[in-house]
Amino acid sequence: MWTGAVLFVASLSAFVVFYGIVWDRPSNAAAVFAIFIALYDIALFSVFALHHSAMARSGAKHWIARVVPAELERSVYVWISSLLFLAVLWMWEPMPGTAWEATGATMWGLRLGQLLGLWLTLRSAAVLDIMELNGVRQLNRKTRPVEFTVAGPFSLVRHPIYLGWILLVFGAPLMTVTRLVFAAVSSAYLIIAIPWEERSLVESFGERYRTYQKQVKWRLLPWVW
Repeated sequence: MWTGAVLFVASLSAFVVFYGIVWDRPSNAAAVFAIFIALYDIALFSVFALHHSAMARSGAKHWIARVVPAELERSVYVWISSLLFLAVLWMWEPMPGTAWEATGATMWGLRLGQLLGLWLTLRSAAVLDIMELNGVRQLNRKTRPVEFTVAGPFSLVRHPIYLGWILLVFGAPLMTVTRLVFAAVSSAYLIIAIPWEERSLVESFGERYRTYQKQVKWRLLPWVW
């Protein structure tokens, strides 16, 4: 099970390296090829997104539970997701051009947004139990039923980790087109996935999740949606 945690950390570390360092240099490819590169990158991320959504559905979870021991169910999900995310980062094709390069107060504002996104992500993971998220600890649903606690960032929006991600990827002061496409595609996936994910949660947990939806009105952005 610890191998899942290692892969989980490795995939996040790879994201920091690629997004934070490698993708700060625009590609030398001719601008005429930009649309084809973008379509390739979108298709690449879609493979990861489809797996991530499908494996999160109740039917897929039940199938996994039949073929692997219960204590490895979460670990298998983390292994596959981490490996696919690593593959996406490694195979992502850089694009030519820079969308913006912020300086002065704008730069510091974007950095502040990234710090807020990092805090939201880490604090939310702590509330959820990061050891269960990375597959080290498998939650026993029979002895410890899931409770949706209105605590920390989960008292602001129902999906604070997603909000944290969006702030992180769109907060780069030097926004190359490579970074912008990755930020846009990954964020669009999260926004599209939220209604599907919430329907799945209602199917799985019924009134417990409906109560949480009433307690925390906003899905992703306070006072907006």
